[in-house]
Amino acid sequence: MTHMTLSHPKGDFDNSRAVWRSAPGDSHGSRVEVAFVDDLIGLRNGAEPDSPILVFTQSEWDAFVAGAKDGEFDV
Repeated sequence: MTHMTLSHPKGDFDNSRAVWRSAPGDSHGSRVEVAFVDDLIGLRNGAEPDSPILVFTQSEWDAFVAGAKDGEFDV
């Protein structure tokens, strides 16, 4: 799955153009990675790069980031 375009109802996520980034300082081997390709955002398990990719639109991503900043996901 590493070098392909993923057809998705929200648009085509071109994984071959994705530059995956994870949070700095992650040394535990399990991490979430994010990539911005055109107007879509991909999210995957960085410890398993061939795992499924979740695809978000910019407005969905913005809502998620705002929720995280507001503490909506704190447990």
